[in-house]
Amino acid sequence: MKTHSDTGLAIEASGLVKRYGEDILAVDGVNLAIPPNTIYALLGPNGAGKTTTISILTTLIQPTKGAAKILGLDVVSQAAEVRRRIGVTFQETVLDEELTGRQVLDYHGRLYGQKKSIRQAKSAELLALAELEDAADRPVNTYSGGMKRRLELARGLMSTPDVLFLDEPTLGLDPQNRTSIWDYIRNLKEQHGLTLLLTTHYMDEAEQIADCVGIIDRGHIVVEGTPRELIHQMGADTIRIAGRGSRETFLQAVRALPFVQSVNAGDEIIQIGVDSGNRRLVDIVTVATGNRFHVEDISVTKPSLGDVFLKYTGRQLRDK
Repeated sequence: MKTHSDTGLAIEASGLVKRYGEDILAVDGVNLAIPPNTIYALLGPNGAGKTTTISILTTLIQPTKGAAKILGLDVVSQAAEVRRRIGVTFQETVLDEELTGRQVLDYHGRLYGQKKSIRQAKSAELLALAELEDAADRPVNTYSGGMKRRLELARGLMSTPDVLFLDEPTLGLDPQNRTSIWDYIRNLKEQHGLTLLLTTHYMDEAEQIADCVGIIDRGHIVVEGTPRELIHQMGADTIRIAGRGSRETFLQAVRALPFVQSVNAGDEIIQIGVDSGNRRLVDIVTVATGNRFHVEDISVTKPSLGDVFLKYTGRQLRDK
């Protein structure tokens, strides 16, 4: 049964801070306002604060400062009530591989005090949703990586949560299994009206399934919006250029060009938003040559969520 906050939000956070000792600031003033029946993707480099934020929202750790609510319930003072309304799947696969898939779900239902008839009906429903009916009575140690991941997601739904947290749900899976998980996540929202907060290292994943994206870096959210909104801000085309030489002189000259819409200088890659990439490529190379910047690699692409990520964090996603 859903509980509603005064704001009508499923997930809300205000000024979340988490410190470890004097030197480590894992989360630095995170604010969230996620409405019900939304898929929200939280993106960020390793160590940016994604998992710590989820750990606070799921009552596993307490914030140093700030407040957070799930369906109007405070994650600190009403932690037990929050836990009854959420499901969580973390990065690491944690399954008893000697059990069958059906037994995994049944035992999880027992932990929540569900009656046998409810457990059986719920297990059958979720095994069908996860497309694991044919493997339901096989030991989990015979499952592929994708099957195990789908079973973990199904287990997270045994308690009939209203809000589901997924930390890297497709990490390490091949493209076929990742696509299957994406379809599964979409079905969760459409069929169950769930609110989902997920983290992912895959830009195409967030771009395809998320209603809203937040990019977190150094403990705070640096930009937020729909994937389309964030990509649109990058310009019509993006020229990606890498090289060496008089970098600052080159950047200054590029910014002065009338057809340039944006310039984002990452650690290695410079992104130049222009009105027409193919038409402006020669102009950019000419400016580079004239300003003693030696071009080592250059390409023209339509902007993507990966370009947005690079703009706001200045580094590739898997950098530490």
